[in-house]
Amino acid sequence: MGVTLDDTARRFLAAFEDVTGVDGRDCLVTEGGDRLLIVVERGGMSEAIGPDGRTVKRFEARIDAQVRLIEGSDDPEEFVANALAPAAVYNVTISENTDTVAYVEVAEDDHGVAIGTNGRTIDAARTLAKRHFDIDDVQLI
Repeated sequence: MGVTLDDTARRFLAAFEDVTGVDGRDCLVTEGGDRLLIVVERGGMSEAIGPDGRTVKRFEARIDAQVRLIEGSDDPEEFVANALAPAAVYNVTISENTDTVAYVEVAEDDHGVAIGTNGRTIDAARTLAKRHFDIDDVQLI
């Protein structure tokens, strides 16, 4: 399933790849453009972050926005778990009844982390799961 990016997202991904040397698979720009979520090719997280976070900080300074990196995966369960990081995800089960839903078992203490401020983390996970795997919803259990 291919992801279609608008011009703004493509420009941010090009800048990300220029600064980090790591391929980005997707980019979500939040309303107001002050926060980006970038899906990084599997295995590229440490290089994208850099020593002591210097590489990603340099990219944030260049675009004047906060950046959250998510490691990509070809496995939908792993991808959903990565999208909810740093929450401790124990298990992801994908159910395909009328809708395709990812049920995510998260540590009790990490429910707030998985939801995020104003629901930003779980909303981003839902958007990315839909774009990459045609998953209609992500629910915490």
